[in-house]
Amino acid sequence: MNFQGSRRRGEDGIAMVIDFLLSNARLVLGVGGAAMLGIATLAVKRLIERAGRAADDEKVEQKMAESWEELSLVSASPTMIRKGIEGMVMKHVAKATKQQKADLCQQLQMSSLEEQPKPESKSKRLQLSVLSLQSVENRPVLNCIQERLQQYYHTRAALSPHEVRTAQSLALDICTEIQGFLHGRHPDMPLGEMSLGGSLLDDLQVVTADHACLLVPLQLEASLWRLIPGEETLLTHPLHWMVQRVNLEYFPRGRSYWDRYLVGGYLSAEAVVNMFSKSIMETVNWPSISSTLDCIVRPVLGGPNLRLEIKHGSENIGAESSDQSLFISMLPLLREGDVVLTAQPELTSPWFNAWHLSLYPWETQRLAQLDSADDGCRRHTLQILKAVCRLNPALRPLEAAPLANLILHLSDSEGNWSESSLHIRFQQCVTELIGYLEQGALHSYFKPAVNLLSGLSEDQVDQMGFMLYCAVSEPEILLI
Repeated sequence: MNFQGSRRRGEDGIAMVIDFLLSNARLVLGVGGAAMLGIATLAVKRLIERAGRAADDEKVEQKMAESWEELSLVSASPTMIRKGIEGMVMKHVAKATKQQKADLCQQLQMSSLEEQPKPESKSKRLQLSVLSLQSVENRPVLNCIQERLQQYYHTRAALSPHEVRTAQSLALDICTEIQGFLHGRHPDMPLGEMSLGGSLLDDLQVVTADHACLLVPLQLEASLWRLIPGEETLLTHPLHWMVQRVNLEYFPRGRSYWDRYLVGGYLSAEAVVNMFSKSIMETVNWPSISSTLDCIVRPVLGGPNLRLEIKHGSENIGAESSDQSLFISMLPLLREGDVVLTAQPELTSPWFNAWHLSLYPWETQRLAQLDSADDGCRRHTLQILKAVCRLNPALRPLEAAPLANLILHLSDSEGNWSESSLHIRFQQCVTELIGYLEQGALHSYFKPAVNLLSGLSEDQVDQMGFMLYCAVSEPEILLI
């Protein structure tokens, strides 16, 4: 439904709002919601026609009151009302109506001014004054968003150095205990030096220090094993690699410690995870370790991944967060050059023999290189976006990987990432993300064949699209 033809200048504002909502109604509302919005639009059209014919403010108010009653048709769909659509429509219509009234008054004033002859130079000076006034009015708004982003980062997103040190120290203590246990129980198991990894180590964790990664590197004989990229396997998935046992005619099965976890000639990630689950999760004396570290350590059983839950001691953290848990995920991994493969069957299901190619090291390294080259705020922006998605229920399904790749793609087209342009880049990220959701695809920066939005349901996309559309005009709703 388009409003064209005999519209006066005062009707442009509300028509733009309606056209914008209708053109994107499918993403925001779904099929049923789009029909509902059409009913609301019909009522708004009548409001425009009546308000446009009114000459004075009293008649405009009377006609608007009659038209608002027709907008009650929107209440026929309570499901979409619960998502806040009616509120958004009413808000934009109210704003556009106020603008319409102001434009009508301005039109009357201009018509009276045109009757009096005025020099052309004076008119030009008046236009320049209006443009200057608009730029001055916009500047405080932009400064306000910039200040709000900085405040949100320091109060909601960023972690205190003490909290980070406490979590890292506790995770390192657990790492030392597990490595000592494995060396004592399985001295012949070829493992590298265990270490911490992930966002807690890279200073990218936000809101609270509640998770860490314990990297467990497996050492493979280069002459006995070959890492096969996902594109070269029958799986043809760029992130699902295979680890093949080779040279069996010269080095028969049993020459490598990891031969016992072969399935069909390939090292099975699932078999390796099951081995660590039995050797560590079900065998370690966790009450003894808890007593040594003065905290409660217990395995999280029943899932496909290797996780530990640690309850902090009251002396390690503040009393207000003494119930907070730290979750440590153990990641068996293989390294060859800059390639890192992790044993995560939950990501490679249903191909449990496959190993997952981790793009996280490449993404974080690239962001760090770009920021160090131009003293940019890409990592700063990523932290704010991660906090926004974590604290907003509608955006919570959006994980860190799509956000990091969003910033990497944007960095190819935008060169200014200084701290003073943080608000511009943040709003641009919101706009770009809406475009990717409309397309249903956000391709990986390093593996373009991988769609990072493929795991989202249609309902999740609708909810995220609605929230982000509202944030285009009012970014502050994301910074609550």
